[in-house]
Amino acid sequence: MESKLEKKEFNITVYTENQVGLLSRIAIIFSRRKLNIESLNTSPSEVESIHRFNIVINETEEVVRKVARQLEKQVEVLKVYYNTNEDVIWQELALYKVPTEIIAEHVSVERLLREYGARAVVIRKDYTVFETTGHREETDALVVVLQQYGLIEFVRSARVAIIKASDGFHTKLKQFENREPGESASENEYLNNGDKVFTM
Repeated sequence: MESKLEKKEFNITVYTENQVGLLSRIAIIFSRRKLNIESLNTSPSEVESIHRFNIVINETEEVVRKVARQLEKQVEVLKVYYNTNEDVIWQELALYKVPTEIIAEHVSVERLLREYGARAVVIRKDYTVFETTGHREETDALVVVLQQYGLIEFVRSARVAIIKASDGFHTKLKQFENREPGESASENEYLNNGDKVFTM
């Protein structure tokens, strides 16, 4: 049985209104607790005018739960969920710039790129840029391979993740909208439900 004191990667999903200054307030919550953010991505969600943050940290579940509670206290934050890597489908995008001359001369490089599912997005006389998506171990492995062929530049995006067991945030919104008039939600309605809180 896994210990809640064991550190591992957690994906924190935050649904918010799109407000100026929210990102800095979210970052402060992590910095005050001396927590390192491994990856941070923000994008529109499936619900119009609502944004979605995906934050990756390596911590214990107890610490992650406390951070999630703190995040939900922000006025613009509508809901927070946290999940392990096993509970989400996730990918990262990576770009690699390599000298075109070397790529042209070495057929083995072309074969390696096919093996890693990479595709050329820009081809110039002096360099070629390849793109691939995958988990960090996969994108890192291609970096190691391309270094011997004169890798010029490498960049990787923040993680994007979808919760496997999620019905989408619009379902939660409909539940809120369908409440009887005068039926108000307590501030920590979901936070007091133990383990059920953070699963969609």
